[in-house]
Amino acid sequence: MSDHDIQQYPKDFLEHLLQQMLLIRRFEERCARAYGLRKIAGFCHLYIGQEAVAVGAIGNLDLNHDYVLTAYRDHGHALAVGMHPNAVMAELFAKDTGSSRAKGGSMHLFDAARNFLGGNGIVGAHLPVATGVALKIAYLQQSGVVLCFFGDGAIHQGSFHESLNLARIWNLPIVYICENNHYGMGTDFRRVSAQTNFASLAASYNMPGQQVDGMDVLAVHESVKQAVLHARNEKIPSLIEAQTYRYMGHSMSDPGTYRTRDELDQYRRQDPIVLFQEQLLNANVLTDDDFQTLDTRCKEGVEQAVQFAQQSDQPPLEALYDDVLA
Repeated sequence: MSDHDIQQYPKDFLEHLLQQMLLIRRFEERCARAYGLRKIAGFCHLYIGQEAVAVGAIGNLDLNHDYVLTAYRDHGHALAVGMHPNAVMAELFAKDTGSSRAKGGSMHLFDAARNFLGGNGIVGAHLPVATGVALKIAYLQQSGVVLCFFGDGAIHQGSFHESLNLARIWNLPIVYICENNHYGMGTDFRRVSAQTNFASLAASYNMPGQQVDGMDVLAVHESVKQAVLHARNEKIPSLIEAQTYRYMGHSMSDPGTYRTRDELDQYRRQDPIVLFQEQLLNANVLTDDDFQTLDTRCKEGVEQAVQFAQQSDQPPLEALYDDVLA
């Protein structure tokens, strides 16, 4: 997106996008350190490199009415909907002050008050759930829209095809967003996909489909804005393929030996935060000092979250039986 295009946006909105991406980046970097120190256990999938997708997309929503569901790489989406870093970090540290009182962990972040319905640890399992939320909105004639995020690995699950088919048959207000970071665990998506243009799969279900540069936060924002308008006003679902890249391994236990250093360096030159920072500097929207101030604020907030998590108590043993419905 050109510098000229940036002028159409309010300055506070642009700074908000940058601040959210920086917060996610610094939060995830701190998670990597905490994992190495064994403060975080279990599976942990970081979002470093993909920040523009969640931030650009969710920036179109009114979370009083709209909903977000995603898969297990969910820290970025949780922060983008406004979950407090303290509650997220405490959940990762398995503390009683966590967003789900230590019962969800990294892959199952959840905040009903913000209409963020998870985090799901099973590949593609949340697509039917998100479609069901959209069905609820349509059945009750509400004004909301659902954003359903998933990775390229979920494309090959039956739940993806069943969900898109039902969404179009019933004309549900949902936008399916495939975050194609090129690798399903350690497998290049082109090795296992007969059709490598995932957006084109939308044609099979008679709905709009579009590829977008997932490293450009404003490109994502504009693409999702149009899809949200179609969903909200015309009840037409859409499929968006955001072409992005993760800089870390699939999870913290993955050394990423299946890709070359040259490939990683190539995509690091497309860092969504660096590119957006340069756009804002070139358009005189902010200065280097402004950027440093924002970055420092994010780092301090993340450190406060770590301190909060470390000082919080573990859940009491009897909490094991809380929230059990049967």
